[in-house]
Amino acid sequence: MTDPAWLTAAQAVAMMKRREMSPVDYLDALLARAEAQADRLNPFAHVAAERARVEARAAEAALMTGEALGPLHGLPVHVKDLFRTAGIPTEYGSAIHAGNIPDADDLLVTRLRRAGAVVFAKSHTPEFGHKGQTDGPHFGTTRNPWDTSRYAGGSSGGAACAVAAGIGPLGLGTDGAGSIRIPAAACGTLGLKPSPGLFPYEEAVDAFFNYAAAGPLSRTVEDAVLMLDAIRGPDPLDPWSLAAPVPVATRSGASLHGLRVGYIEKFHNAHLSPDVAANTRAVLDLLAARGAHVEDVTERIDWIEYQGRVMYQANIAVSGGPHLAKFANQMDPVYKGFIERGKAFSTDDYRKAQIARTRLYRRVQTLFDRYDVIVTPTLTRTALPADFEALDGQVIVNGEENGLTRVGMSPYCYPFNLTGNPALAVPSGFGGDGLPTSVQFVGKWYDDMNLLALAGAVEQDRPWAHLTPPGL
Repeated sequence: MTDPAWLTAAQAVAMMKRREMSPVDYLDALLARAEAQADRLNPFAHVAAERARVEARAAEAALMTGEALGPLHGLPVHVKDLFRTAGIPTEYGSAIHAGNIPDADDLLVTRLRRAGAVVFAKSHTPEFGHKGQTDGPHFGTTRNPWDTSRYAGGSSGGAACAVAAGIGPLGLGTDGAGSIRIPAAACGTLGLKPSPGLFPYEEAVDAFFNYAAAGPLSRTVEDAVLMLDAIRGPDPLDPWSLAAPVPVATRSGASLHGLRVGYIEKFHNAHLSPDVAANTRAVLDLLAARGAHVEDVTERIDWIEYQGRVMYQANIAVSGGPHLAKFANQMDPVYKGFIERGKAFSTDDYRKAQIARTRLYRRVQTLFDRYDVIVTPTLTRTALPADFEALDGQVIVNGEENGLTRVGMSPYCYPFNLTGNPALAVPSGFGGDGLPTSVQFVGKWYDDMNLLALAGAVEQDRPWAHLTPPGL
């Protein structure tokens, strides 16, 4: 039998439903793997082993008695440590909430459990998910399974690390400025930032202004769809979810004739690594070979990096500033730096940034008058060093300084949080250093299933799920 670590979620669920594999044995295999890799990779903030075993035994009993089974029945999943989990520590990557144990699950955790999933671990996130790498004084550094001298990305870095390392095939992450797509790209997994409200997002502190979303990290397209189908749907706590349509794929099959693809090679970044560029072009060539019409988007677009930073850091200043007096010595220096920078922006700065967001939104939507999908790289290069200095460090690409991380590493990500368009990070190959590269597909609002279908075409022609990190 295939090593349980490398079963897809769909395979594992099917095997358990056919009674070819015990939910208890499967969980125990993943728990042993989590323990063996804990010091080396550090993907999890907490492993709820005993509670998970109780749930796995209940899942096994349900199989034996012929009870109705959910779509994720018996499947061990991990959720980012920004989601409340009843009876399981939820610390938000921060000493501020050390020892916090909620008495109720987040809405999406509730849906995972109702679908039959066994929540066995909380994946690491930087303090309150504030940056694109996963480290901090509260828990150390989460490392890349392909090369532990490199970072796992962030802020859903623990989830991407675990999925890539075979420690659970499905992870639930969040994405406010690339936080699913950045680690997915760094670790060689699939990562979807969905359309607004597709997954109701209870954790948003400002439901109406929200630009963050919850979404899946997985090794396969099928697994991402499995989670999407299990937990999507409206809830009154998220106003965006109330009008979100049921996602459907209107394009399917081997042929992509009629599909209009616009490629944007650079945003604010001056440099793009040749490996990333070549692998992105290879994916575009694949789409063209299946019949898509591919062309470069030549017009200049203001991706509002500065205004995006104003909103992002000003919001962090409001939420994090009150904690400085008591916890400053225990807080991430980068988080504190963002608080200080956010405090420097005025109300005028903030309102002008919000207005710029509307301009960007409208500009991006006009692109979809001509294109069905926008393709970009996901990151400018392969994973950064694990000890990269995230506040002021320059990202080096092709031996040249490329800017701070928002410009130099992940300029392709945050604009689509601001516009709301669904964006999917898809493995595109490997760089010369042996680390994964990634391509990003961006669609119209609620075109999530078509993005996943398009990724399925890439998966067929350039499969990646069978490739595993060395030594694992």
